[in-house]
Amino acid sequence: MSANPILPDLQAAILCEDVRAEMSGQQTLIGVIGAIPAPNLPIAFFKLCLWTRWCGGSGDFVQKCLIYDPDEDQAIAQAEVPFILSDLSAHATNVHFFGGVQFQKYGTYHVEILIDDEIRMRIPLPVIQVEAPGQPGR
Repeated sequence: MSANPILPDLQAAILCEDVRAEMSGQQTLIGVIGAIPAPNLPIAFFKLCLWTRWCGGSGDFVQKCLIYDPDEDQAIAQAEVPFILSDLSAHATNVHFFGGVQFQKYGTYHVEILIDDEIRMRIPLPVIQVEAPGQPGR
């Protein structure tokens, strides 16, 4: 690797319920999440995944992801993964698995994606109150 890494571009980032590896080598994203509707709290996820794709850089990197509560005073989940881009035409696809994540209150959580401790993307994740299925409207 070069002594002067070139920070890559974050081409895509998707929060979902699972990532499945297909026989073809491709990946299938299951249950893409833009918001979390919840009739009651806390709401827990056995598994949440963050799928990211990097390109246009070269060097050794560490991707770190954190999910912050609505008050942004604490991370409720975090994960990191090292990866290498051998040259500017290479790409890397990373999947973070967050296990046992609990959302304790309604509001907008934030998912931060960092590379070598530099924030590259911040995704809002609203947890919104909805009526329980089968309950009459008010």
